[in-house]
Order: sequence, then C-alpha cells, then structure tokens
Amino acid sequence: MTKKMSISTSKTSLVLFLCQIISALDVPLDLSQPPTITQQSPKDYIVDPRENIVIQCEAKGKPPPSFSWTRNGTHFDIDKDAQVTMKPNSGTLVINIMNGGKAEAYEGVYQCTARNERGAAISNNIVVRPSRSPLWTKEKLEPNHVREGDSLVLHCRPPVGLPPPIIFWMDNAFQRLPQSERVSQGLNGDLYFSNVQPEDTREDYICYARFNHTQTIQQKQPISVKVFSMDSLNDTIAANLSDTDIFGAKPVTERQPVLLTPTGSTSTKVELRGNVLLLECIAAGLPTPVIRWIKEGGELPANRTFFENFKKTLKIIDVSEADSGNYKCIARNALGSVHHVISVTVKAAPYWITAPRNLVLSPGEDGTLICRANGNPKPSISWLANGVPIAIAPEDPSRKVDGDTIIFSHVQERSSAVYQCNASNEYGYLLANAFVNVLAEPPRILTPANKLYQVIADSPALLDCAYFGSPKPEIEWFKGVKGSILRGNEYVFHDNGTLEIPVAQKNNAGTYTCVARNELGKIQNEVQLEIKDPTMIIKQPEYKVIQRYGQVSFECIIKHDSTLLPTVTWLKDNDELPDDERFLVGKDNLTIMNVTDKDDGTYTCIVNTTLDSVSASAVLTVVARPNPPFDLELTGQLERSIDLSWLPGDENNSPITSFVIEFEDALHEPGVWRYQTEVPGSQTTAQLKLSPYVNYAFRVIAVNRIGRSQPSEPSEQYLTKSASPDENPANVQGIGSEPDNLVITWEPLKGFQSNGPGLQYKVSWRQKDVDDEWTSVIVANVSKYIVSGTPTFVPYEVKVQALNDLGYAPEPSEVIGHSGEDLPMVAPGNVQVHVINSTLAKVHWDPVPLKSVRGHLQGYKVYYWKVQSLSRRSRRHVEKKILTFRGNKTFGMLPGLEPYSSYKLNVRVVNGKGEGPASPDKVFKTPEGVPSSPSFLKITNPTLDSLTLEWGSPTHPNGVLTSYTLKFQPINNTHELGPLVEIRIPANESSLILKNLNYSTRYKFYFNAQTSVGSGSQITEEAVTIMDEVQPLYPRIRNITTAAAETYANISWEYEGPDHANFYVEYGVAGSKEDWKKEIVNGSRSFFVLKGLTPGTAYKVRVGAEGLSGFRSSEDVFETGPAMASRQVDIATQGWFIGLMCAVALLILILLIVCFIRRNKGGKYPVKEKEDAHADPEIQPMKEDDGTFGEYSDAEDHKPLKKGSRTPSDRTVKKEDSDDSLVDYGEGVNGQFNEDGSFIGQYSGKKEKEPAEGNESSEAPSPVNAMNSFV
Repeated sequence: MTKKMSISTSKTSLVLFLCQIISALDVPLDLSQPPTITQQSPKDYIVDPRENIVIQCEAKGKPPPSFSWTRNGTHFDIDKDAQVTMKPNSGTLVINIMNGGKAEAYEGVYQCTARNERGAAISNNIVVRPSRSPLWTKEKLEPNHVREGDSLVLHCRPPVGLPPPIIFWMDNAFQRLPQSERVSQGLNGDLYFSNVQPEDTREDYICYARFNHTQTIQQKQPISVKVFSMDSLNDTIAANLSDTDIFGAKPVTERQPVLLTPTGSTSTKVELRGNVLLLECIAAGLPTPVIRWIKEGGELPANRTFFENFKKTLKIIDVSEADSGNYKCIARNALGSVHHVISVTVKAAPYWITAPRNLVLSPGEDGTLICRANGNPKPSISWLANGVPIAIAPEDPSRKVDGDTIIFSHVQERSSAVYQCNASNEYGYLLANAFVNVLAEPPRILTPANKLYQVIADSPALLDCAYFGSPKPEIEWFKGVKGSILRGNEYVFHDNGTLEIPVAQKNNAGTYTCVARNELGKIQNEVQLEIKDPTMIIKQPEYKVIQRYGQVSFECIIKHDSTLLPTVTWLKDNDELPDDERFLVGKDNLTIMNVTDKDDGTYTCIVNTTLDSVSASAVLTVVARPNPPFDLELTGQLERSIDLSWLPGDENNSPITSFVIEFEDALHEPGVWRYQTEVPGSQTTAQLKLSPYVNYAFRVIAVNRIGRSQPSEPSEQYLTKSASPDENPANVQGIGSEPDNLVITWEPLKGFQSNGPGLQYKVSWRQKDVDDEWTSVIVANVSKYIVSGTPTFVPYEVKVQALNDLGYAPEPSEVIGHSGEDLPMVAPGNVQVHVINSTLAKVHWDPVPLKSVRGHLQGYKVYYWKVQSLSRRSRRHVEKKILTFRGNKTFGMLPGLEPYSSYKLNVRVVNGKGEGPASPDKVFKTPEGVPSSPSFLKITNPTLDSLTLEWGSPTHPNGVLTSYTLKFQPINNTHELGPLVEIRIPANESSLILKNLNYSTRYKFYFNAQTSVGSGSQITEEAVTIMDEVQPLYPRIRNITTAAAETYANISWEYEGPDHANFYVEYGVAGSKEDWKKEIVNGSRSFFVLKGLTPGTAYKVRVGAEGLSGFRSSEDVFETGPAMASRQVDIATQGWFIGLMCAVALLILILLIVCFIRRNKGGKYPVKEKEDAHADPEIQPMKEDDGTFGEYSDAEDHKPLKKGSRTPSDRTVKKEDSDDSLVDYGEGVNGQFNEDGSFIGQYSGKKEKEPAEGNESSEAPSPVNAMNSFV
C-alpha cells in the first residue's frame, strides 16, 4: 500500500523553456517599438452598480504610448465628464459612481487605442453593463390542492437579472427542502413532483433567487400544497352524502411515466464549443420513474459525461463538434416507459488556429503576418492597420494582403505599424494585435553573464541564451574555453537560443559559451552547468496497522547530493499535519503517540531541494475492538426458544468475526452473565434455546481480530414457564472413604437447570451381581450421601435422579462404584533377583491374588538397601530405596547399585488404602567394577633429580585393588609435553620416590588405580625439581576457590613464591574451544571479581603469574546462578534480618557455653570410650583436609553442595564422588516403569538405622539427604 510519487524537474524546465520562447520574441524596452496591449477588461464586463467602474487598458511601447477611447463607436472625450478620469501613464478609465454617478448612464461599448510614432494598438470591444437584481413581481398565489399520487410542478419564474440568478428552494426556517428521485428542481428553477405523497403537505414552499454579483437574495411568496389522501377524501364524501348514495373515491392508482419537461417527443438544443452541455428530462408517474440516457448511433463521451439531479440531468463538459447528435432520455417504471429525443447541434465562436505574432525585421528584409481561425460557421477574416481598416489605411508599397496573410517585401523603417486581425461569426469575434517593427540592431544577449545552472543527473538541462538583434542573429554553442562547436544528437538547439541536453550526465558539467552574430556584429556569453545527484528516499514509509492508543512510526530515510540542503515535510491526506503534540517529527521519521481513530489516513513524506522533489506515501489504518452492538430486540417468543436480533456497532477497521451471546438468569443468579452461544460476524440474528423457569435477559459482544467489544445493553427480560427437570446430575460416583461405607457424590444442577421450584435428588444404590432391590432416599441442597455398613471393597450400582415440584427428570444412567478399601493381606511370593551387571539387577515376583488386595491395585513397591561392601567392613546408616511399579507388574529393574556389594530387598503390593506386608528379604551381591580415582596425590621433597609421591586409596574401590598406574612426562617452558613414562605400582603401596629426574624441570603426573575389571579414573598433578641443593621457594598457585553469582564470580587463590608477582586470571566457557579470556589483576592481590558473565553457564578458570616461566594453576570449573525473573531485594542488607541474625548468633553462643560446661563435668561416655578403643580404620574423625565426619558418618552424605573443585592446602587432589542417576530405570516418589519394565522416573531414599558398611556408597544423595546427614 506504499505509494511513491516523484516530482520531476523536467516539468519545471519545460515551463521555463516556454517562458524563454515568449521572452525571446520581446523587443528590449530601450529600443523603439510600436505599442502592445498588455492588459484589458473582459469583452462582456458586468459591473456592480454600487461601486466605481474601472475599465482597464494597459500597454507598453517605445516611446511610451498615449491612450484614447471610443464609446459606442464614437470618440469618448473624458475631459468633458467630471466623473471620468484616466490613470497616469495608463489608459485605464475610472468612472466615479460612488460620488453621485449612475452606472446605467455609462452602459455601452468601449474600445481603447494605444498610440505612438510607430503605430497604434486597439483593445477588444468592451461591453459594460451594470448588474441587475430586480424584485419579484407581486402575485397572488392560490393554494395547490393535489390528490395523492398525482404529479405537481411548483413554478419559480424568477425575475430576469444580470447575470441570471441561482435558484434554490427552502422553507420558512431557511432549511433546504429535501430532494429525491421523486421531488427535484429543474434547470429552469421549477420544483417537480413525479407523484405527491401526504408528507408533501406544507405551506412554506419558497423559491429563492441569489444574485451573486450584488450579493443579494430575493424571495418569492410561499406556496402552499395540500395533498388529499384517499382515506380523508372518502371521509369527506361520506360526510356530505346520505346513506343511500353510492360514494367512494378511487384508490391511488399506479400510472406509467409521462414527461413533465421537455414536452413532446423531440426537441432541439444548440450549444457552443467548449461550453457545458446540460440536457434535462423530468417525468411523472407512479411508481417514480427512473431516467436513463443514451446517444443514438454512438457512446456518451467517457471522462466528460456526468449525471446530476438523480440522473434527470445529463452533463457533458468541454463539448466539441463531435458531440453533436441525438440524445435520448428514457423514463421507465413498472407500468411502462416514455422517451424524448433531443437533437444537439454544437456551434463554435471563432477560435485561433494561428494568431498573428509580432514581427521584427531589419531594413530590406521580407516577412509575413498570418491570421488563421476556425468556427461554426466559418469566421470571416478582416485586417486593420493602426486601428483603421486596411482598405482605407495609408498605402505601404512593402505590404500585400492575401486573405488571412499579409506579405511584407523589402521593408523600410516607415513600414513599422500595428496590424489587427479580426475573425468573427454570428457567435462572437477574435481580435489580435501584432506589430511590424523595422530595426537595424547588432546582436545582444539578454541572459546574464556567467549564469549558474544546476541540474539533477538524468534530467534535461536547458541552458538559456536569450538574444535580440535585427536581422535575427545566428546562435552557436561551445563547451569550454577552446571547445569546438556543439553538434549532434546529444544536443537540441531551440529557436530562442536555448541549448537543451535531454539527459544530463556528470560529464556534461562545465562552462558553455553562447555566440550570437549577425551582419552588424557578434557577442558571446558564458554560463556554468553543474550536475547534482538526485534526491532519493532509500527507506520509504510502510503500510501500518496499529491499535487505538498505540504508537506508530513512519520512516523516511533519504539520500541526497551533499551540496543541496533538503527539507522534509510530512503531510496527512495531502494536507498539513494536525497541530497536535502527539505528532513528533524527527530527522528521518514521523512518530504518532497515543493513536486515535482520526489519525487514519495517508501519510506522505515530501523531500524538497532547490532542484528536485521526491515523495513517498503510506497508509495508516487504526484498528480497535469493535463498538458494542445495540438495539437488541426479542421476537418469536416460545416456551423453549426465542429470536434475538441486534445492530452491530462500528467494527473500527477490523472486520467483526463473531458475536458472543450471553444470558443472565435474574431469578436464580442475578448479575451473573453466562455464555449462551456464538454466531458468525455476518449474522445479526440468532434463535436461542431456552430452559424452563428462567428469567432471561440477553446481551451481545462483538469480536474482531483485536479483541472483544464492551457488552451491549441488556435486552428486555423474558420469563419461561416451569417444567420438570430435563437432565440429571453429572459426575455421579460411588467411592468408599472407610472399609465399611459407600460415599455417593454428584455435581448438583445449576439454578437454571432446575426447570422449576423445589429441586431435590433421588439417590439409589444396590450391590452389583446380587439379586437385591434398589434402596433409595430423597435429599435436597446436598451433593453427597453416605451409605454405612457395607462390605469391604464390593461393587455397587449407583444412580441419582433430579426432581422438582412438577415431576421427575428422565431415568438416569447407572454407574458402578465400590465400597471402601482396606490394606492388602498378602505379600508377593517367589521373589527372584537376577544381577545383570555391577550396577543393575532385575527382580521378579508372583502377583498377589486380587481378592487379597482388598482394593484397587495401584502397583508394587520394591524396597532395597546395601548391607555391606565386600571390599570393606565398615558400617554406616542404611538408606533404603524404593521403586514403585504401576499396575499389575511382575518384574522391575534396580538401577544405580554399587559394585562389589551385598544387597537385600523385599516387595510389597499397594492399593488405594496403602501397602501390604513385605515379602521375605532377598539377598543378592553385585560383581566388581572399576575403582574411583585415588583419594589424593601429594608430591613432596623435591631434590635435584627426585620427587616423592604419596597417595590415598580410592574412596570407592568397587572391588579388590590389584595395582596402581603412574604416568608422567616433562613440560618445557612453552608448555609442550615430553615423552610419557609409565610405572606399575603394587596395590599395597602408598608412596613412591622417583629418581633420576632432570633438575629444575616441571613434570606432569597421571595416577589411577586398577581392579580385575579395569582401570579407574585418574587424577593429575604437577611438580618441579630444584636447581641446587638449597631448598628453593618455587612459585605455585593453589587452592583456587570460586563463589559464583548470577553475572559475576569471586575468584581467590593461594600463592607461594617470590614477592611482587603480577597475577592474571584466564577464563572461558567450559567445553568450548574458544580462546581463553585474560584479565590482569591489579597489584599483588590474591582475589579477583569476574564480571559480565552469562547466567546459568559453566565456566573454566585458571590463575597465572607474569614473568615466572608462564607458571599457571590447574583449571577449576564453576557455574553461574540462573537468571532471576526480577531483581530481588538483598535480604542480607535488611535491618530486621541483621538484627535477627545477631540474636541467633548470641543464642548459639550461650548454648555452646552450656554444652562445654556439661561436657567437662561428665567426661567420656562409655560408648565413646569403646569406640575410641576399637576404632574401625575406615571410620576416621573429621579431618581438616577432606571434610568427612567420624562416628557412623556417610562420606557421600557430606559432599559439598557447591559445584566446582577445591585443591586442599597439602596439594591433595580429590575427585568428587560420581553422581549415579536412576533416571533411566525406576520410580521413587515421582518415577515409574513403563509397561516393559523400563524405568522412567527417579528413585527416592528412605533412611533406616541398620548396620551397614561405611563410606562405600556411590549413589547420588539428594539435597534433602545431604541436609539430613548433618542432623
């Protein structure tokens, strides 16, 4: 819908070019020349009789001309009339009417003559007439009594004025009388009624005549019209006749058309060429006739034909001789037709074919004056010389008259004169002055020197060289100072001296020289041409659809020549923007704030420079939710249905897609509106189904793409009669809440569903498959009934029937329910376990008989727990795990088991009441697996050629360790790795001294453990041998810790080495191959804040020291917090929180003091002494380096919750326990198996205090379990 318009510079150039042609014919005013009339009054000059009469006559010439006037063909001596003056240096007459003169005394035909020594020019014959606006003649107007259906013409007959008045009909209140196909005004001003109706009766039909010239309005006496209807006419006749008379007016009868104007079947019309042709046909008839126009033997002219006055008037503008012919109007109604043929003849007043033009000749030259005109009839041509008919004018041997041409030969200076050509016929005349001026003048160039022309590229360039000379000079153009004469198709040379470059390009820019020469001399002039880049709109405004009260912006980005200054103007619907602060005009856009409906329209961006103009437009459509429907009406009222109709509101530029109908039940739910139905947007009526005993009111909501309208005003209310219920309660259920009852529930009927007063429910039940009778009870105002004393979990048939004071609803359908459940009585039998691998087992069992389930079978639960690790004998708190298998399953998978461990399990059946008894515990063992990484690796005692390695056994050996594998390799200063050396170490070793190493060399070590199944994961460490026997303080960075927030992280570390180290922090996204990002740490601080991180992203980080052989720490990984939906208040900065924390800290301090005092008084407990005496080597007190607890502590229960690694201060490297997941196997609280036994949920744990091995568990603890371990 974007429209683009470009205002080309070629039109402007063409106008300039035409002006140049005209000016080239003008003789410079400093040279002798005959007079030329430059201004005169119109031929038919109607003046206001109340104002002075000004008859214009202006002329130019050298020497300046003198003026004289004739009136009615005789000399008009203005000196003898004190009321008449002539303006100085002008021929314009001023007749003073306002000081006592009368305009009628100066009526006549005036002609002005302008004369100097070289000739005389004359004006047209100016007919001066004062305007007239006479009053209506007094007349007695009789009232018009008309029978209904008859035709009527009210005559206006305005007074004859000058010019003719404009006619219109009004009433006493100055309101225009309404017109239609039945009633209309004719071209003569009369008011025509094709047929009258009773509503046409009135006493103030007034015809007004407006005389525009004098700004007066004349009024005719009011005309009275009385229309008698058939009913009133019959009443009048009946009142004046006896009962025995036969009377009665005929009813209104339909009549075929009859023409009121024009009369007869044919008429003629003469119109002049160029005028407007108006043809009229007005017909009477009942029904009102319709008018149609045709042209016999041809078509009505396209683009010039218009129909007015309800097609009763045919209007053809700018008629020509080709429009002559027969025009037929046809009036038709249901009873017939009538036609009239108007024969149109187009005549023509004289019009120019070739008007004579001024002729400038040098002595001895030849020339011609040509005067050619046409008209209908053909005009006659006559010549005058200096205002005198040429036949009686002084002889001139150099001229010869040949009809419409005067031929001049070997003219001399005395041949100068002004010639008049008169072309006339019976419809008018044409008069033209043309002089012959004999001069001998060398060339002169009238265009200013060095004139600058600026043209847009690819547009025509017109370089002016206006000249004069006698004889006529020859013109030549050159480009540049020493350029050759311009020729060829690239240029166009005009007679007025203008050089045209049709398509100017950048290479056409430069200096152009115009040379004019004749036999009397030569002259030249230079002009400059610059070519500019065109102005373009590179981003146009686009069609926009915006909701009401929204904001919209139109772009208009332009590109223009750097030397031109553009101005951007915005228009709305081709007019200025509204003066409203909501319209914001920016550099390259228009923004409209808070858009309203009146902002709808076309917006145009116009870019103007001094050379060109471009524009682009776009349409803005403002849409909104529709206006609410109105005028709701209820019809067709029946007991169970009603018809609703409405009128739609404004759709606000977005079509209405549907109507939503809502109802209110004022009897049961006053003020609550509920959905009734929805109909398409093209529909404005709906038949609505009704329920008995409801007091209905309806409203309608219109919906379009934008949204829903406001509801309509409610309709009138409609109360339906009462009836028995049509439907019964829904969602009937029978479910026991206790083992000995049955609870029957249902969804009660709504008020409008009751169909009448006294709504109740009949509740019935009987035991299924038992030959019992129905037991029933009738209740009201409830939706539940409890049947007591039922057997446990027995099926029942249940039904609920609605009834009211008028009767029962239809027989309800029956539903099957059950009395209450009880706990299952029997445990699953024949439990078998099949171990699949070191972490997965499959368990089978026999199903429990359904009768023993005593309820709805929910499924089976498998409880399993680790008894001990086969590689260690430590004990720990037992964590039982539960997997639930839905439905009548007989097998399931146990995932996430620990290798080389002993397990127990049992199976229980589950119903809606709970779990049944457990099956006997089943013991099974898992085979060996690969071990976890060694618990730590320390490198100490560096010497020139040796390092001491110490390590801890794997936290989870998962079997019997067979050996350790150590691999190491040197690292040079460019961080390149050397050859790899591998050493196998017995499983019972915990340290090793590596000898024969290179001095002052960094080594990287890889260390892992093996079982018979394979190798476990490895840990790495780096160390450096020393340069001499003196213990060096070699640099190292360790114990990197991270504390991550949403978009930043605090990084801290420990440094050992020389002072004044310059640290840097490198980081990147974990797992990414992108280069590390580097941040320099100011000073020697051992912490840094990384900012600008992405929330919820894992990052890798390491710390290095500048100038220390590129020394860097090992990598650490951390994860930023998730993005918060909104900024939270930092609770740690709140005053109430700080006060609360201080109180809690004080309370804890008091408790600690009390405990310490009581402990010192009591000494050691016996159990504690026994534990100290018989300590299990695997149960260690809490150590500072690994953070584990003694006294039945589960190491994995105390794993840190924070992600990321931490290197201990003693350089021990620990690998976190693996997070084995049960996601792929079974169900805990929120997991389950599929039908094939595959696991689709996640298990959950339940702790019980049972003896178990400690520190071997590899399952991933939940956060809840991790917190429980601290209790």
